Amino acid sequence: MYICHPDFAELTPINVFHKEYAEVEPVAHPEELQNKHILFRKKFTLDSVKKVTMNITADDYFKLYINGKFVTQGPAAGYIRAYNFMEIDITDYLIAGENTIAVHTYYQGLVNRVWVSGDLREMLYAELYADGEKILETDTSWKCTYHTGYTACCVTGLDTAFMECYDSGAHEVGFAAPDFDDSAWGYAAIRENADYTLKKQEIKLLDIYDVAPASMEKVGDTLRIDMGFEAIGYVCADAKGNKGDTIIIRCGEELNPDGSVRYDMRCWCLYEEKWILSGGNDTLEQYDYKAFRYINIIVPEDVEISNIRMKVRHYPFEKKAVYNTDNEKLLKILKLCEDTAKYGTQENYMDCPTREKGQYLNDMTISARAQATLTGDTTMYKKAIMDNCMGSFICPGMMCVTNCSMMQEIADASMQMPAQVCWIYSMDGDIEFLKSIEPYMTGLYHYFRDTYMNEDGLLESVKDKWNLVDWPPNLRDDYDFDLSRPVGADGAHNVMNAHWYGFLCAMDEYYTIIGKPVTGIREKVKAAFIEAFYSEELGLFVDAIGSKHAAIHSNILPLLFDIGTEDEALKQRLIDYIHQRGLTNTGVSIAYFALAALKKHGREDIALELALDEGLWLLMLSEGATTTFEAWGKDQKKNTSLFHPWATAPAIIFAEGVRYY
Repeated sequence: MYICHPDFAELTPINVFHKEYAEVEPVAHPEELQNKHILFRKKFTLDSVKKVTMNITADDYFKLYINGKFVTQGPAAGYIRAYNFMEIDITDYLIAGENTIAVHTYYQGLVNRVWVSGDLREMLYAELYADGEKILETDTSWKCTYHTGYTACCVTGLDTAFMECYDSGAHEVGFAAPDFDDSAWGYAAIRENADYTLKKQEIKLLDIYDVAPASMEKVGDTLRIDMGFEAIGYVCADAKGNKGDTIIIRCGEELNPDGSVRYDMRCWCLYEEKWILSGGNDTLEQYDYKAFRYINIIVPEDVEISNIRMKVRHYPFEKKAVYNTDNEKLLKILKLCEDTAKYGTQENYMDCPTREKGQYLNDMTISARAQATLTGDTTMYKKAIMDNCMGSFICPGMMCVTNCSMMQEIADASMQMPAQVCWIYSMDGDIEFLKSIEPYMTGLYHYFRDTYMNEDGLLESVKDKWNLVDWPPNLRDDYDFDLSRPVGADGAHNVMNAHWYGFLCAMDEYYTIIGKPVTGIREKVKAAFIEAFYSEELGLFVDAIGSKHAAIHSNILPLLFDIGTEDEALKQRLIDYIHQRGLTNTGVSIAYFALAALKKHGREDIALELALDEGLWLLMLSEGATTTFEAWGKDQKKNTSLFHPWATAPAIIFAEGVRYY
């Protein structure tokens, strides 16, 4: 039974789904129902401790406590037609006699890339089974109230998160304790119009643990703290002061010239939060997560603060990849990539855990492969692919960011999905997974073929999705095609069609694996590509039909996908062109394809030389990176994220025995 706070019980859900460029009439979301922390409690009795499992989920999120002890949190974000519930063994938290379940749920109410929120769907669902027999479920006997201790300082990022003001004097503080007095609370209501289809969440529970600061000094009234590395989580501390004393907490990825934290961050996030003391012994209980390395805590006079730490969270990580190198520079780059993949994988893959917290399909080409390469575990990757399949009801050509209410589509991203699926199969051989997604893969193929393919076989005027080519725009090497949003030019361009040919190669491989006839059009497309984009004058591929400009991007993908490389002279020109130009004219995304293309053609020596260029990953390290950046350097993009797992290509390219694309 789905329960909720009575304020949400009879609300009609808002439809937040549509094609990105569709003209839709926005439905206003009540501001007073945003940023709602909602608590639930239930007592029950066990005659004896048996094996007890709990199925639980919430919209948008929950943190679960049993008998005052924290158990876990979740779920991974999902669409309502495949909404994740978690099955948890809670036996060790129970006692014979009376037990208390307490759940801190959160409904954000913003349209962003984090959750499917802003839709007025708020709920908690739970069932308990003892030795396989249901003994308890959510119903209207569960106590319920708002947590008044959480208010907003501001909204940060791209409407990504509310910065928190936490009041330790709020009546609800300590709500998880068995002896907490909830007599003034009301009761939960049944969630009318509940339209969820639940599915069991197969991924592992997050690892959540405390990390002590690497260093701390006091400057005036401010504690300046360096965790020693950037990770994802939130600040924890204990404090004692007068009732109403307010502690200011500022976090960031880098420091200002005077040594203070840059909390108004370059990635468009303002990380300033507050903690109001109760007058007793208080513990800071932040709820939402963010990425940071540095903390400044401004402490009022006579306030005692102690036990400052970071509560770090990430998907379980055990390194298994092998890298046979003693090159010290490469080892530093690989460590940078390893830490990025470790801390950057949460319940979903993160594009950046600051500004967007989104799971992007094109980012997954690199970030998911890196995580799976390093760990040898494809569970999260398959879950992420299925997330994209579940979003195909919005567009069969796939959304580029999934499990969220922000509608965004990138054609380049969609066309990378079949290669990702074949790569997963190369890692784990799970043919049943490949068969299970066949309708979605075929729908993706027909979407592009039937909507945009001209009589020659090329895609033209793909205007209802971004044509990304590379990111940020200033690192597209003057690519000669109008890539405005929506795309402003008719006709066909190189990178879109190179991805189209690569898509067809991967689809044919996919169909062969599952025993289905191949598409049968890729040779036609390949010939049309060469006819349209090869320049005899330049001996290279140009950016668009009629263009005389050959961006490095227009020659990386033909080398990777073997377009025209039967001609040994052309293949060598492509290799030489990439070698001579280097990758500082590209973003970190297309750089992965360049390194993969070089490795494919036996030139790992050039791939290594380019990867060790002082203007790429070594530049990040020279600028203090402990996680990979969104661009090569901090100043290459006006809002560069300093934690962006799509820059982890070396973890894939230089691993032993792993398919590079």
